[in-house]
Amino acid sequence: MKFSVLVAIVPEDQEQECIDSARDLGAGGITVMTGRGISNTAKKTFFGLTYDGSQSVLLMVLEKSLSLQILKAIQQQLMPQENDSQGLVFTFPLEHLGGIDVSQFHKFEQHLKENI
Repeated sequence: MKFSVLVAIVPEDQEQECIDSARDLGAGGITVMTGRGISNTAKKTFFGLTYDGSQSVLLMVLEKSLSLQILKAIQQQLMPQENDSQGLVFTFPLEHLGGIDVSQFHKFEQHLKENI
């Protein structure tokens, strides 16, 4: 079984929607971190202070084919229109893994059997 790490950087107000989508598709544990991005374009200012907004960084260890399904679901949420991206989502392969919950491993196996 091959694993991937999925990273989604989403606006804080879309965090729960993205988590719900990932869980509905079979994601188990999700690590949520707070982030702050710096854009290449100027943001709105308020009394001379620039506001970029808070972002959430979602990290998930997933079975490889499942990670692609979840990536596409989150991408649809972040890009409701073709040229209007509100975040970033990507995966990268995971070579070594330790400490994964056995029950989650069995869920990944079941997902593979159902999709073959």
